[in-house]
Amino acid sequence: MAKKYASSHDTSLSKIVENYFKSLSSPSSTKVKKSKLVQELSGIIDLDLNENDRESYVDYLEKKYK
Repeated sequence: MAKKYASSHDTSLSKIVENYFKSLSSPSSTKVKKSKLVQELSGIIDLDLNENDRESYVDYLEKKYK
């Protein structure tokens, strides 16, 4: 199946694998474009979790999943 795909796209299977690994390691592949709405909403809420908030949340999760 993979060889058929490669030949139908005039490339080799090893070239497809090579390009795949390059895409995984390239910095541009990790950059995700945010929509305008997400950009507008980013930073509206300032969550400053202190140690007590974190402990409370951990306690909540422990009780929930017992």
